[in-house]
Order: sequence, then structure tokens, then C-alpha cells
Amino acid sequence: MGHAFGVKGVVKVGPVTLDSGRVLDEVDIAYEAYGDPENARDRTILVCHALTGDAHAGNLDGQPGWWDGLIGPGRVLDTNRFYIVCSNVLGGCAGSTGPASPGPDGRPWGLRFPPITIRDMVEAQRLWLEKLGITHLYAVIGGSMGGMQALEWAVTYPDRVERCIPIATSARLSAMAIAYNDVMRLAIMNDPAWNGGDYYNGEKPAAGLALARMVGMITYRGPQLYNARFGRSVVGREEEDGPVDFEARFQVESYLRYQGEKLVRRFDANSYLYLIKAMDLHDIGRGRGGVAAAYARTEAEFLCIGIDSDMLYPAAEQIEIAEGLAATGKRVEYREIRSVYGHDAFLVEFQQMSAALSEFLNPAARSVYAPEG
Repeated sequence: MGHAFGVKGVVKVGPVTLDSGRVLDEVDIAYEAYGDPENARDRTILVCHALTGDAHAGNLDGQPGWWDGLIGPGRVLDTNRFYIVCSNVLGGCAGSTGPASPGPDGRPWGLRFPPITIRDMVEAQRLWLEKLGITHLYAVIGGSMGGMQALEWAVTYPDRVERCIPIATSARLSAMAIAYNDVMRLAIMNDPAWNGGDYYNGEKPAAGLALARMVGMITYRGPQLYNARFGRSVVGREEEDGPVDFEARFQVESYLRYQGEKLVRRFDANSYLYLIKAMDLHDIGRGRGGVAAAYARTEAEFLCIGIDSDMLYPAAEQIEIAEGLAATGKRVEYREIRSVYGHDAFLVEFQQMSAALSEFLNPAARSVYAPEG
């Protein structure tokens, strides 16, 4: 299903002053927007993407986006009612400025690109939205790394955000998530082709990036799904005799290798490194007196959504966010998606997601609105 209105483009937003104090003079932000621009003034919803996502969240030019099940006419992110916008993050590799982009000398930045944080992504988004004439958000929503951006929006710009919907995310990254990120990081850096991040004129670190993606895919899905979908099924005919063979024998191995190879075709290894480091550094309480003090800054209403089978950002973390917000007097609701899909359920379970979002985005349809005890 297409949209009555839909645009995509690239906006130049520099200079951007980063969390580190460094300044990027020229920054491109790639974006897509869906719906009637007449709704932009007071009905804009900012959608923030996850680690390997991009701005293509909805259906544009007949190409379904990664959240197409939620975005569109009559859907919960209704393009007849709202103006839906999504940008590729700063540091990404889908049109926005990142380490694969040309630096001031015309060569790819590589590791010369400055370190970035989730706050830097939000700052670049603010500048991009202002270029579009948008200074107020009806809601900001995102899952995983997108949820980190949503929380930072509500804390950093409390007067601009009415509603905040963090999904399957964290107020500050856990030790377990940092550990997984480090394994993925080393997978890339130990690929000889990575070459200290300077590989743009030669062989790309495909093996390292593919391995990093395989590790990620294990954390994004749950044991229930892998056991139900693959079990111990083999690829082709199982051979008991013959020489030792370390190629993929089980279907789950074949699936993970396919996912790794697929990401390599569309993603930059250095971008992957920069973005997971930004996630490692994510802590909304940093420099603000702690997480509770950060929550106290916000003026938004919150809907926190957890996933019962999420092993990367467990539902308990979403409950902790909701309880922390409620403790500072914020209006907050909590909903939980029940699914075998694990962390990725927010990209799959559109019916449950729609049910969770519907009343929150349509206050007139809600008879009672109060923090859940």
C-alpha cells in the first residue's frame, strides 16, 4: 500500500557540534517522510531506527519498509493523520554522513571520523528537523538503538516531545549487551582486510562483518524460535562417514551464515563499529546527575514496551525504565509483547505492536490513563 504523500531526500545540516566538543562542518542526513506535510506542525511522529536500519521505515515507491506493517493509511502510525519522518542516523551508511563518507580531503573518513554518541545522533536529527521546519514532536518512537534515541530526545529536548515510546531498549547499556558488542567488534577488527579501518580502496572486511552479524542474530532472536524453526535439522543429507567437515551442516548454521553474508552487501564495517560503540556509551544519566535526574527533566508522556523473550534487552529493563519514570512523577504505561521472536519481535509482531500503540497515540480513545502499579 502506498502513501498519498511521500518524499525522500538528503538535507545538509552542518555544522554539528558533537558530544566530544569536536565539530563536523558538513553533515548530510538522509530521510524519508510519509503523510501530508500539512500535519507536520503538530502531528509529526519521529521514528528512530535500530543498529543496521535506515530511513526506509515505510512504503515509498512501492518498496515496503522495515516498519511497513505499522506505517500507512489506516495503520497505527496513520499517514492520513500523522506526518511520519525517519532519518538514517549520523554515523550510518545509508545516505547520512558516517565513516564511509568523504572527509574534507575527499577520501573516506575511515577511523578519522570522530567518535559519536546517541546524543550526537539526536543533535543531528534536531538540526535536520529544523531544516524541515519541524520543532515539535507529537511522538518519538524507536526500538533497540532507536529506543535509546527516543529516550535521549525526551531528556535533551523536553519542551519539544509530547510522547515518547522506547521499545526493547535500555536507559544505559548493560554489561551483557556491552559484552556482545565487544565480541562483534573484535570479529571485525581481527579480519586482516579491516586494515585499521582503511579498506575503502581494497578488499572489504566481509568475513569479520559477517561474523559480527551472526553473533548479533543470535541475540536478536530467542531460543524458542531457533529450536522450533531449525531444531537439529540438517542441510541436505547427513553424512556420518568421511573426512571431518566444518562447513554448515545444520540449518541453523546455514541461516546464520546467510544473514551474515546478506548484511555485508549493504552495510559498512566501520559504521558498525562506530554505532555499537555509541550504544556502549549510552547512559541517559551521564553528566546529568544520574538516570533518575535525567527522567526528572522530561515533560513527555511515556509508553514503554518490553518483549517477554528478549534476551538482549530483557523486559525487566523496560519495566525498570517505566518504574523509574513513574517514581519521578511522569505519566507512563508499560506494555509487553509476547512472542518467540525475541528482541526482533518489535519488527515482526505488528498486530501486538499496533494494539499497544493505538490508545497511547489516540488519547481520546482512552478512558483511563495513569501509571501502572
